[in-house]
Amino acid sequence: MDYQSATTPTSATAASPTGGPASKARAAIVALSSIVTAIPPSLSSSENPALALLHDPDVASQVSSLLRRPDSGSGDDNLCRWLYDTFHSGDPDLHLAVLRYVPTVAGVYLSRASQRKPHAGFECVLLAIYAHVTTARGGQSVTVTLPDVSHPSVYHETRDNSAKSIATDLNLAVVSPSLEPHGTVRSSRRSRIVGVALELYHSRIAQMPVGSKIDFCEFCVVWSGLTGDSYKDDSEEIYGGGDANPSRIEGQGTRSGRIPMPWELLQPVLRILGHCILAPAPAKEKEPLDAAAAAACRSLHARSLHDIDPKAILATGSLLRLRKIGLDSGQEVDPTEIPLENVIVLSSSFGNLSSLGNEKK
Repeated sequence: MDYQSATTPTSATAASPTGGPASKARAAIVALSSIVTAIPPSLSSSENPALALLHDPDVASQVSSLLRRPDSGSGDDNLCRWLYDTFHSGDPDLHLAVLRYVPTVAGVYLSRASQRKPHAGFECVLLAIYAHVTTARGGQSVTVTLPDVSHPSVYHETRDNSAKSIATDLNLAVVSPSLEPHGTVRSSRRSRIVGVALELYHSRIAQMPVGSKIDFCEFCVVWSGLTGDSYKDDSEEIYGGGDANPSRIEGQGTRSGRIPMPWELLQPVLRILGHCILAPAPAKEKEPLDAAAAAACRSLHARSLHDIDPKAILATGSLLRLRKIGLDSGQEVDPTEIPLENVIVLSSSFGNLSSLGNEKK
């Protein structure tokens, strides 16, 4: 279902207000007030209504509850219509207000994919985000430049100065392949479309409320289909690089909602979890977020071991090990800072050299 070709939307955002960002945000809040139970009056009177909407926990709780209902995500779902219309408002702050619910939309949608029931409402929201990213990229893939190890480092001297490296091309790694426009969601495209939505979410994750990140971590556990409880004790299989014990994996509790985890979906998932584990945050937010992210990583690590996926095993195990290093080193760690016990004090050396020089004289 395409909301643009459907019957005339009843939401106020369908009118596409021509005013400034504040008027668009207020129109979106008015439209949402007809869907959720209650909206604080302070949202519309706020200096930045869109950001107030983004960070309001009561509204977020109501919207998340509606998205998780058994009948949510259908073609006539007014909340999905509101998300679709609000994302097309063109206001960056309203984009954030919609992206805040991407974990819930993607989580519920993917968990129900095996039921083979139509979820046109969820698909329209995800396709709107996918189309936005496709247009923004202009057909280009996302790449990063990697150092060429065939060239000598500038910090080391080469033994043979006459030797020249044959490899002169830049080493480019494709982080996200180029995108093709899609108007529908097929089973073969589902992971890619949801993965692109998660990539956009990750690019704005620093502006997302902690509740949205915790929602994402909880859905990762559901997607994995495994609890990962056997790795709570920081076992050697993760941190020491030992062989995994199959009996530990087979004996773990499983949950409904298990989905296929191809790399095009798992890669943005791991980036988001990496932020949740490693990014600084206030203490009252960091503790619950770290616990949720660790549980998600343990479950995905157990899933990767179950599937015998080498890349996923390495990635999830590395995240868990980085978390352990951070916990062992303290809450605030600067990897560029030289520990005091490893600092060489040269003053005594200079004194000894000076005394030796005086003795020779």
